[in-house]
Amino acid sequence: MKPIALAAALLAAAAAAPAMAAKPAESPEARVERVLGAAPVIDGHNDLPWEIRERYDLWRSPLDLRSDTSRLPAPLQTDIPRLRKGHVGAQLWSVYIPVSIKGPAAVLTTLEQMDIVRQMVARYPADFALAATAADIRRIEKEGKIAALMGVEGGHQIALSPAVLRTYYELGARYMTLTHSANTEWADSATDDPAHRGLTPFGRAILHEMNRIGMLIDISHVSPDVMRQALQLSRAPVIFSHSSARALMDHPRNVPDDVLAMLKANGGVVMVNFYPGFLSEPYRARMAARDAEEARLKNLLNGQPEKRKAALDAWDAAHPVPPVPLSLVADHVEHVVKVAGIDHVGIGSDYDGIDGTHPDGMPGVDSYPALFVELARRGWSDADLAKLAGGNFLRALEQAERVAAGMKGEPAFNGTIEALDGVR
Repeated sequence: MKPIALAAALLAAAAAAPAMAAKPAESPEARVERVLGAAPVIDGHNDLPWEIRERYDLWRSPLDLRSDTSRLPAPLQTDIPRLRKGHVGAQLWSVYIPVSIKGPAAVLTTLEQMDIVRQMVARYPADFALAATAADIRRIEKEGKIAALMGVEGGHQIALSPAVLRTYYELGARYMTLTHSANTEWADSATDDPAHRGLTPFGRAILHEMNRIGMLIDISHVSPDVMRQALQLSRAPVIFSHSSARALMDHPRNVPDDVLAMLKANGGVVMVNFYPGFLSEPYRARMAARDAEEARLKNLLNGQPEKRKAALDAWDAAHPVPPVPLSLVADHVEHVVKVAGIDHVGIGSDYDGIDGTHPDGMPGVDSYPALFVELARRGWSDADLAKLAGGNFLRALEQAERVAAGMKGEPAFNGTIEALDGVR
């Protein structure tokens, strides 16, 4: 057959043959299941230990995390089935205590909180295992378990003692938030009037000691001055364990753009918070107005609790809580990426520390995939989704470990605030 005739015959045969079925496109939901199956979520902040203390009397009241805790009389946002559904591979449990607890009592209460986490691991050995390093996290995830680490949520918890800081590290704490809602004697909080213009000399020495032992410096809750100073001073990457973007929501707990830009040189990670009050201005305005109304009614109807409750219920009915769509969480994630870069964002939900509130469609620890689906629909690649899920945090932790190894020959810091800051 001549070449021209052969080509014509082949074209005719191709036209006559039934078209091969195209492979169906992978849905965003299927993509996310695949990505998180290989790169599980590492959440930087969950307050379940304090809820166990307050609502379940330090485990003395019955509580089984293998059941659906959202249905309990004192409901929670965390349990093992939902952690599994949410593809959580590692959780940094906050061992928070209130700033009103100080001195030796703060150390005692922190140790009790750490014991709650260790009891959790002991009660559910098929589901949890304690982790100390990034390598531990990877190994535990491969074993099909959830790696458990701890974060100390406030510098007041060390009671001005570097020895206590080191002891917390040995017991499993892998970050310390430098302040909580109030200033410490050595660092300014984001939600208190400035007292130190950032860090005092003792505070700088504590940061150096954290680098030396390999504990991540957490600059959620601190003032912008402390954020900037920590980023300049730290040899290792810092983290924001649970903060969002201040350019999108002007709350002092969020991160300003100039600080986000500094993360590139430091290698740090902003782990985005899910609290509606840090995400949505209408939500924050409504809550502030409710607080004002509650205070007004307390003054107007003092000694009349039933009337006061009825009046506040009527106010609530007339002022419904505005929606806080999960797209707002995605917006904050993408703003961090826009300013700091894709290597500097993570997840820090604050579940069980956000007073039972949550973005719409994200009621608990089973909800992480919903956020990733939203980002997949926005065009995120598999590799970038994996960085957000936990890859960036693992890199930061590994770098902190390398910095500590390089500082191994340095002596432990045993200075006092009296000697360094001239406090009497």
